[in-house]
Amino acid sequence: MKKFFECIGMITLVCVSFFFTEKTARVVKETDEIMVEIKKAAETHINKSEDAIIKGDTIIPGIYGGIVDEGKSYEKMKRVGSYQENLLVYKKIAPSISIEKNFDKYIISGNPQKNMVTLLFLVQDNDDTTKVENILKQKEIKASFFVDGNWFENHNDKIYEWIGKEYTVGNLSYNMDYKNSSFAWMDTIIKRVGNQRVSFCYNEEPNEEALKICAMNKDYTVRPTIIISKSPLSEVKMNLTAGSIIALPINQTVEKELPVIIEYIKGKGYKLENLYHHLEENDKK
Repeated sequence: MKKFFECIGMITLVCVSFFFTEKTARVVKETDEIMVEIKKAAETHINKSEDAIIKGDTIIPGIYGGIVDEGKSYEKMKRVGSYQENLLVYKKIAPSISIEKNFDKYIISGNPQKNMVTLLFLVQDNDDTTKVENILKQKEIKASFFVDGNWFENHNDKIYEWIGKEYTVGNLSYNMDYKNSSFAWMDTIIKRVGNQRVSFCYNEEPNEEALKICAMNKDYTVRPTIIISKSPLSEVKMNLTAGSIIALPINQTVEKELPVIIEYIKGKGYKLENLYHHLEENDKK
């Protein structure tokens, strides 16, 4: 019995010793000059998340927020021996209302806070995308190509090439008829063979049946902010806003004015990105 109580006493002593050692270490850490500075930074370095905006059957993506991760920031700075603001580590805070599973809404814009714009090219019939691609390469920007089924059939290699170059590929099905059974085949090529994370459908006017079909396939449906018809540059200048999704046909007028359009958009302080990054809520590029 005596040995039993001695063991209990020893275990208690060890536990108490561990408790006080841990508490002392925590106090030392909290009063460390590095941690004091981190806590000061944490009070001002706060980016609130922003919920996606849903109005009727439309949606504009939200955006992640962030707060300072004090523990990880401390570990990182302790290794270098001093407080350095560029070594702050952040915890991401997701929006309460997100685009993530809202496939049954039309995306009409990117989040304005990201200061991005997307050029979305509609590729149909016998369109030759060479000149547009060359301009994008020269200007060093990423864009998106939404492709009709007939064009898709004859240019599979181009689809893989675009995805490899970080262009977003969208699905126009056949003549924008999403009831066509080949729509799902195109989607499989884009997502599973091409390894594009998500795919997108396209509508210029509300089409509940098409929206439902695309949602069932877990594809987002885009309804552009600006649809170019006759005068690309003029129409962009009149309607451009942060978050704009600009749909352009492939034709000589667009090819001629595209370099100027790109420079105009950049001159307004907007970054040109592919559709995926433009709509991603966890990306503030």
